[in-house]
Amino acid sequence: MRLMTLAGNRVPESSLKLMHRVYKYILPEVNIELRKLRRLAEQIPDPELRTQALQSMESKKFHCQGGAIYAAMNLDERYVLIPLIVALQTISDYLDNLCDRSTSLNPDDFRLLHQSMLDAIDPSAPVQDYYALRQERNDGGYLHHLVKLCQHCVSMLPSYSAAQPYVAELVGLYSDLQVYKHIRKDLREERLLAWWDKYAGQYPGLCWNEFAAATGSTLGMFMLFTAASDETLRPEDAEAIKNIYFPHVCGLHIMLDYLIDQEEDRAGGDLNFCHYYESQHQLVERIVTIGNRAREDVKKLPSAGFHRLIIEGLLALYLSDPKVRTQSDVLAASRKLMKKSPLTRLFFLVNSIWIRRQQV
Repeated sequence: MRLMTLAGNRVPESSLKLMHRVYKYILPEVNIELRKLRRLAEQIPDPELRTQALQSMESKKFHCQGGAIYAAMNLDERYVLIPLIVALQTISDYLDNLCDRSTSLNPDDFRLLHQSMLDAIDPSAPVQDYYALRQERNDGGYLHHLVKLCQHCVSMLPSYSAAQPYVAELVGLYSDLQVYKHIRKDLREERLLAWWDKYAGQYPGLCWNEFAAATGSTLGMFMLFTAASDETLRPEDAEAIKNIYFPHVCGLHIMLDYLIDQEEDRAGGDLNFCHYYESQHQLVERIVTIGNRAREDVKKLPSAGFHRLIIEGLLALYLSDPKVRTQSDVLAASRKLMKKSPLTRLFFLVNSIWIRRQQV
């Protein structure tokens, strides 16, 4: 695989080099992009759409910050990659808020909303009336702006044509998940299982809930954007990247997210993919297995050290969350996942200190 030969040894594979790039370049420029989008969101005429747009940016800012770390692989192209990643992640978070707190339970409404993500990664797609099937419709052009911004950015990536089919595949799976998980509670498991039946043969090592979790991650999309910033990317390289990131890296990402939210999701009656195991012991063992598979998978990539940092950073980010301390099963997973990785323990310590400082 010739991936990222243009960037060559500029890809950071040590924690210090990556952290330097993240704090010097990535996070400040993510903040600039988010400020621009916030100003637009503040002008949304419909009060409900405005509320959800602003709340999604306030509560899920770290999604954009984490996703934009991929731009550290190719700093020369960060002026394309950071706006692209922030815009697509903002669409994702905004639509998730709209569906979670929806005045509608119409799957066609959810499908049309998420058509905006599919259009956003297709530079030739016309924008549509994505709110046509819901009561709240006047966003002052906010969602159209996000879609067009993504389209502009992907059109500037020199090898996007090689990556686009695999980006579209991941976005399509993501959209399917958002439709099925937000419909009526008495229908969602039936629809999710019927959906899984279409893919079970391709992923014999996964349970249905693990596959569904993996489809909820945007990391594979962002890695493919970054790969497409290298003019030497070939279609077979893009396919290999998709297969390496999905399902295990993507699955680890979202299973960790659900792992720490178990208590609040149980209290709120929300769907949580960690609730489908026979025991907490089995849950912990499955997440450890997925984490270990993700670590092995990324060894196949050039600049494998960078991708290892991504995985260890994910583990540290979620396992240092204050919610972990109240859940004994999560603490058990934490110990097992960090046992063989001094790097994760280092990131865990740094992130724990940062969290405490934010709470002062």
